[in-house]
Amino acid sequence: MIRKMIMVLGMCGTLFVGHAKADEYSLQSAPPVVVKTMPESGTQGVPVTTREIRVVFSKPMKLGTWSWGMVSKESFPTLNGKPKFLDDGKTCILPVKLDAGKTYSILVNTPKLTGFQDEAGTPAMPYLIIFETAK
Repeated sequence: MIRKMIMVLGMCGTLFVGHAKADEYSLQSAPPVVVKTMPESGTQGVPVTTREIRVVFSKPMKLGTWSWGMVSKESFPTLNGKPKFLDDGKTCILPVKLDAGKTYSILVNTPKLTGFQDEAGTPAMPYLIIFETAK
């Protein structure tokens, strides 16, 4: 099992390498992570009237920079405006137009695209949002 995990991490590339001692490691020193998405990843039956994808991070982010990535052109939603952060600094909104009966996949950062960063410039851990719209 550990060998499989190492192989998966090796294929994905190094995402975070830290040398902090256990007592020095904290929420502040860790890279930001996605704590919530709307719609929630894995959801079926998302209404086509949904007009935005929301991503909430674990800490305040550098505003005005992001990396919304495509798994494929076919599974990426049609954009309906520019991304923006809310005043909380943790929530980023991607305005979209969705079609009925379709599976959507959106990457939040990748090992190579690291535009989502905390205020100190540490990239967020990559995250996949995947959901299906109602028919």
